[in-house]
Order: sequence, then C-alpha cells, then structure tokens
Amino acid sequence: MQVIPVLDVKNSLVVRGVMGDRANYRPIETPLSSGAGPLDVARGLLALHPFEALYIADLDAIEGLAVEGVVAESEKHRRRGEPDADLMAALVAAHPGVTLWLDAGVGSFDEAMAIEALPGVLCVVGSESVEDAETVRRLSQETDLALSLDFRGDVFLGPPELLDDESLWPETLIVMTLAKVGSGAGPDFARLAEIVARAGGRRVFAAGGVRGPQDLAVLKEMGVAGALIATALHDGRISAADLARLAG
Repeated sequence: MQVIPVLDVKNSLVVRGVMGDRANYRPIETPLSSGAGPLDVARGLLALHPFEALYIADLDAIEGLAVEGVVAESEKHRRRGEPDADLMAALVAAHPGVTLWLDAGVGSFDEAMAIEALPGVLCVVGSESVEDAETVRRLSQETDLALSLDFRGDVFLGPPELLDDESLWPETLIVMTLAKVGSGAGPDFARLAEIVARAGGRRVFAAGGVRGPQDLAVLKEMGVAGALIATALHDGRISAADLARLAG
C-alpha cells in the first residue's frame, strides 16, 4: 500500500483542500511545516516519512488562473495545462529520487507530453480536464501517465467513454472523489471496488476521504494499490509509525 501525500498549490502556496470547493481553499496550517510554501510543506512531509512520490495539484493551471508574481498586465497569462516548471524543478532538485505526480489540468496530447518531458515528473491526466477519450488512448501508447477518473458525487466528470471503456485505461488509475477530499467521511469504497474489479491488474489509487490507518487497511485488502492523502497526514491521524508499518 503506497501512500502519496497531496500538495494542492494555489497562488504559489499549499492550500487545504475541502470537498472540491476550490474557490474557498485557504493556505494550509500544519505542524509539519512553518509555512505554506510548497518547498516547506514538501520538506515537512518527507521528514515525516521517506515517501517515494508527491502528488502536486496545480490549481492555478487546472483552473487556468493567473498566478501572482508570474503574470503581469503585459505578460502572457498562465493557461490551463501549463505547469509551473520552475516549482517542479525546485522540488526535484530539493528531493532527488522522489517522483512528482503532477495534475496541471492538461487537455491535449501536446500539453501532457510537455509535462512528461519534465525531469522527475509523472503526468496526471484528469478526466475533468482532458479534451476527449482519444487523447488518453494516444498518451497510453506513447508514455507513462496516471489517469484520474474524477467524480463529483455520483456524477462522472469527463468524456463518458473514459469511464465505460477499460481499454482506454493506462496502467495507473486514480479514483478521485472530489466531495470526499478533506471531508473525513471515508473513501468511496463501493466505487473503488467496482474500478478495481474492472481494472484487470492495473494499479488503482484512492483519492479523497481517507481517515486513518484503518481505511488504508481496508483499501489494501480490497486490492487498492495506494492512496493520495493530505488532511490525515497533517492532522496526525496517520502517523510516522503507521507509515513505517505500511512500508514494511
């Protein structure tokens, strides 16, 4: 069972994600870091445990928003799918060997391949952002990626074929239940069980709602490969000792 910490980055700060309500995310306050800067928070997480990967949700790129310090009145605006390459390079330099799973809201094949070209970075393609199912098929043939199957409640976000046709799925899948993020309500076990049953040996990662080590034990028993987690790590509900036991 692989635990991957999540850093939701907005306006160059890590924010606390709650139930997918991105407009109201606020800078994180955590005992793991003295500040909300991505480098500070990443350092704190990796001091807690030697994680193999970090998940970066670049909310400014996902939403196509401008970032303070990057965009001025006369400059090109940060567009959806355009990663913060400087931040990725800084994180890779600070933590060599740690893979960054980056969701920058890519929609096209070319946008995804541009992220794939960044050293130390795995491109996450979110179903809510991608233009069409054929883009995912092409990417699966060309490169490694993680496909995030995004849900808001019972509604699938994205081209229906991505949910219905397993032949489009790459080897790494994320089941992202936005309403569960930061809720402490527990993972969507039923949906995860359905995807695992259809995944045919692919790695399935749970995202949203993990409350503690008991949830991780249930997910592992279900055949889930890992979980993307933020709140439970910062709140201490998953401790360094818990992580060491999982790694063992």
